[in-house]
Amino acid sequence: MKKVLSVFLALLVALCAFSVTAMADDADAYAIDEEYYAKFKGQNLKLYVYNWGEYIADGADGSRDVIAWFEELTGIDVEYTTFDTNEGLYSKLQSGSAYYDVIIPSDYMVSRLAQQGMLEKLNFDNIPNFARYVDESFRNPDYDEAQEYSVPYTWGTVGIIYNTKYIESVDSWSALWEEEYKGKILMFDNSRDAFAIALKYLGYSLNTEDAEEITEAAELLKQQKPLVQAYVMDQIFDKMVEENAWIAPYYAGDYLTMAEDNEALAFAFPKEGTNSFVDAMCVPKGCVNREAAELFINFMCEPAVSAENCGMIGYSTPISAAKTMMDEEMTSNEIAYPSAALLENTEMFVNLSDETNRQLDILWISVSVGSLTSGFWVVVSVSAVLILTYSVYHMTVKKKRAAMRAAKDV
Repeated sequence: MKKVLSVFLALLVALCAFSVTAMADDADAYAIDEEYYAKFKGQNLKLYVYNWGEYIADGADGSRDVIAWFEELTGIDVEYTTFDTNEGLYSKLQSGSAYYDVIIPSDYMVSRLAQQGMLEKLNFDNIPNFARYVDESFRNPDYDEAQEYSVPYTWGTVGIIYNTKYIESVDSWSALWEEEYKGKILMFDNSRDAFAIALKYLGYSLNTEDAEEITEAAELLKQQKPLVQAYVMDQIFDKMVEENAWIAPYYAGDYLTMAEDNEALAFAFPKEGTNSFVDAMCVPKGCVNREAAELFINFMCEPAVSAENCGMIGYSTPISAAKTMMDEEMTSNEIAYPSAALLENTEMFVNLSDETNRQLDILWISVSVGSLTSGFWVVVSVSAVLILTYSVYHMTVKKKRAAMRAAKDV
């Protein structure tokens, strides 16, 4: 009996040793090559990274600050700033008013920027982690079919966040038009997401280019406006957590963050369907530190980094190896990682024609400022007249002075 027991114990010890070794091997397989990331040390490089707000692990709540991690590993200084909407990002790039090395737009905006020559083609030799770790399902996507301009950062879905203290259940976009929630409804403060909701509610594709369908959606949004407390982006966090609002459409990843601070919050996938998306890392045209920018992109694809990042922000990782390092409660959560059946009822945005984008922009202005009082427009009109009058006067004086100087020269 003792001999059998000793054999059993020996086997148990061997099994434990094998398990520890296997775990170590798994960890080693995803170990970060510090020597690889040291190539720019001592060169005083600086990278400018432009990302969505509330969208990176920054050391809060016990997470690791991934920007500081990259800086320590590479010796590269990072100036990190944020934007609220894809359209805001596009306007900033188009105006040429700011410089960035890495940007993180959504799928359809990647396509738009690439088509307009506003992105650099990536050198994937400098991003080896793409081939190593990015899941096949995220390669050669519709918005970048030749895989030239982008590397996926995260993915997710849009749904309805609501407070169960005040709203029993939600299963439809129609909840955002309920009179009983007047003054407690929040809405997206960007045209593409707002119109997508109205179009889905009406039974249309969120990528429709039918002018009549888009106009119908605009009318529906105008009907909703008196019920809306505010049009928001990152402001939603405080408003929903502190219960100043009861219901809002937003991104699933951000819901998971909010739910940690208010257990009364719930999330619903509307039965009419919704948007699924990928946000991707790109290098803008004119970047002067392309290899360092690609080093940053490669770093964000390290399984350990993606696990830390997505584990903190709540969004889904396109890297399965990262999921093995994350809390199982997160990776098994159907809000973060929806089933195939749920994803079948989603659509991804595509880049629309310039004509349709112009129609959306014009109609969105009519929705978002349409209820301003006549007094407001009087003030705007008077201000415009005063500015025009001053400009004409200033130009007249300038011309007279130039004529006087010319006469003196003669």
